Amino acid sequence: MYQQSLKVQPSEVTVLKATGKVGLPTEPNCFNQLAHVHRLRDSEMNYNEHQYMLNMNLMRNREGLCVPLKMGMDRFAARQVGRLPFLPSSNLMDDVLTGRCDTLGFEDFMNLPENSEQMRQPHAVVEKSFGIY
Repeated sequence: MYQQSLKVQPSEVTVLKATGKVGLPTEPNCFNQLAHVHRLRDSEMNYNEHQYMLNMNLMRNREGLCVPLKMGMDRFAARQVGRLPFLPSSNLMDDVLTGRCDTLGFEDFMNLPENSEQMRQPHAVVEKSFGIY
């Protein structure tokens, strides 16, 4: 016997209801139906952080508070390492500390939009970040 999961309920849009007016966000219209975001997207975006928190809770229960606290401080210090604004960070140090450097995931070869390469004028970007136009 098949039971549906309580976390993810399937929802299908069978007919797009087109109207000529702008509706409220709760009204079903074409734009709201086409702009639908899958429920698993948020879960997948937070997967690594969720796994890290589960591992830290497990380590706190097994080893005590000192080890997860030290690992958390190391990770915080790794995030504080800055670069110039026109050089995006690869977060390699954070990946090494969390163990993600050993895995090859979807985001590594499909290139998420926030990791896309962008060539900008370095002087213009630095001046904008300092408020000098």
